[in-house]
Amino acid sequence: MAIEFDTIAAISTPPGEGGIGIVRISGDEALEIADRVYRLGSKKLADQPSHTIHYGHIVNPKTDTPVDEVMVTIMKEPKTYTREDIVEINTHGGIVSVNKVLETVLQNGARLAEPGEFTKRAFLNGRIDLSQAEAVMDVIRAKTDKAMHMAVTQLDGNLSRLIKNLRQDILNTLAQVEVNIDYPEYDDVEEMTSQLLIEKAEQVKNQVEALLETASHGKILREGLATAIIGRPNVGKSSLLNVLLKEDKAIVTDIAGTTRDVIEEYVSVKGVPLRLIDTAGIRETEDIVERIGVERSRKALSEADLILLVLNQSEPLTPEDELLLEATEEHHRLIIFNKTDLENQLNLDDLKEKVDPESIVQTSIVTQKGLDELEAKIAELFFAGNTGEKDATYVSNVRHIALLHETIEAFDDVIEGIETGMPVDLVQIDMTRAWDLLGEITGESVQDELITQLFSQFCLGK
Repeated sequence: MAIEFDTIAAISTPPGEGGIGIVRISGDEALEIADRVYRLGSKKLADQPSHTIHYGHIVNPKTDTPVDEVMVTIMKEPKTYTREDIVEINTHGGIVSVNKVLETVLQNGARLAEPGEFTKRAFLNGRIDLSQAEAVMDVIRAKTDKAMHMAVTQLDGNLSRLIKNLRQDILNTLAQVEVNIDYPEYDDVEEMTSQLLIEKAEQVKNQVEALLETASHGKILREGLATAIIGRPNVGKSSLLNVLLKEDKAIVTDIAGTTRDVIEEYVSVKGVPLRLIDTAGIRETEDIVERIGVERSRKALSEADLILLVLNQSEPLTPEDELLLEATEEHHRLIIFNKTDLENQLNLDDLKEKVDPESIVQTSIVTQKGLDELEAKIAELFFAGNTGEKDATYVSNVRHIALLHETIEAFDDVIEGIETGMPVDLVQIDMTRAWDLLGEITGESVQDELITQLFSQFCLGK
């Protein structure tokens, strides 16, 4: 049974012109409000079967003047997104038409929804848990196929089921401990109880640690690998960006300093999502605008997960190249010798003594040489050539990762307490804390303030 709330409405499609716009209404009075503004003869939406769509007009009931010609979908609880009655009004996709329909709905009994309130109601009404609710936004924000697949897997409940199974294991152990304490039948019951606690703590801790091992990959799949393309001016950075994107996103000329700002784009390379950052060439310059771009390039370099350092193989190594090699020495990096279609002016043997030969890739953007090798090395560097099993459960949410680390600390306290001879009833407190922390991931033991904060990050109408 859904919790009773007031009836809310919002536009669920992006602002601007499009094929259609959707005004969504949810709540106990959704059908009643829709009938106040819907007209097609004497037809009443409340009398129609659930999950059906109906042609008609939205009108201003005070004047009976048409607002827009629409298709109205009705979905009766409980088999809806929010587990409440839902009406979705499909309007013409203009800014004026969809806003006029929303205005009419609000004037006839609905309240404007807060950001994420539809999904919040789905959570509060028990249709999804908190980790699934967070996955809704991950689906919306996914930049690559892999990120989309990971979000859908979490939305389907893979992570939720794993967490719930771990919590049930802990709960069963705590129940057994209570039985041992309340009904002692043997003299060594305390020793047996301590052994039970330490075995379960180590077992569940190992499973949590295995889940955390996916965090680095999960974060990459979710957010993209921040990949800075750096080098001195006119070595082919923007050309490399365009080739990886398979479109002319960055301006390419023979004039050094053409790129004045940082350009960001997402692309999937061998299943690895990259957040490509094309930077201004790093050099000393008196040009104020270019200097700002160079500073932003240095900032992007410091924050990048991967550096693609581009050198011009058709020119001798310069002091600027040397400085960049030194500045990126501690980073994950691939060194790209570009312009191999031109005469070689670099002493590759000397350079290979200074850098890892495995990090070097020789390319020619003009002839497309070496690009497949570059993509393969990127995948190998972060995923050992494998971007994950199709049905693997990844943890990528920063909140989830922090809670899992706290859970491990709680299990460490359980183990340490037992090893130091702490009374079993005190050790239980740490085991219960681990159970509560895992519950915060799915929302079973989360505070109202956190719920409000999480859903405020959602878009309006979702």
